[in-house]
Amino acid sequence: MANKDFGVIKRVVVTPDKHFPLHDQKAINVLKKTIEIVKPDAYVDLGDVGEWEGFSHWKFKNKKAPPLEFLIEDFKKDIKDVNKGMDMIDESLDKANCKEKYITEGNHDNWLNIAVSKYPYIPQYNFANAVNLADRGYDYYPMGKYLKIGKLNFYHGHHYGGQYHTANHLRKLGCNIMYGHWHDLQQMSATHMDGQKSAWSIGCLKDMSAEANEWLGNRRINWSHAFAIVDFFERGLFTVHIIQIINGKTCLWGEGIKG
Repeated sequence: MANKDFGVIKRVVVTPDKHFPLHDQKAINVLKKTIEIVKPDAYVDLGDVGEWEGFSHWKFKNKKAPPLEFLIEDFKKDIKDVNKGMDMIDESLDKANCKEKYITEGNHDNWLNIAVSKYPYIPQYNFANAVNLADRGYDYYPMGKYLKIGKLNFYHGHHYGGQYHTANHLRKLGCNIMYGHWHDLQQMSATHMDGQKSAWSIGCLKDMSAEANEWLGNRRINWSHAFAIVDFFERGLFTVHIIQIINGKTCLWGEGIKG
């Protein structure tokens, strides 16, 4: 909840890639507890809310996909698992009385839309329908669309990559931007003629174990469990607080939280 005594007019919790059901439960528990303590005015989900393995175009790499009737059960299982994960977060948002909710679609989420474009007679399986965004009360930003609150922009994070992707986002966009997708923590700032701009990559909330990410081939990664709290002030100004989670634990406002 915004602390108007300090000039905060809106407090927002922002979460990156969860990849349900391949999430990290302890990290999610830390997020849930934080939401219930902070009581944000708004919530932003940066996408890749699901892993969506059943919809993945990588699943049938170098081989022909079977007919649709052999895929439906996998579709249904994914949808059940991801909705169960979203329910966990929405439960905490309801407890915090947070009604203002946004989601910026991720590339994994978009796999559902690709499936529907291939099989147009199953529109119930597009992303927005599959996770009941309208019923859940989320404002939906399709993949690649930018959400702006105050002077900070949000989207999934897939437009610009490279080792220093925050610097690439700043150079290409020239604005304040926060995103996920890359699963790591980065910040870059640059001062322009009209003032300082910054870019934030805010990690992930997925299971980072080798067992859950066999596709990496045991490659070392820079991923981190984290999310953000953003306080907005007058004229769209804001401060960013990155909440990093180490082994299922974090510190919020001087108090320890254990997942």
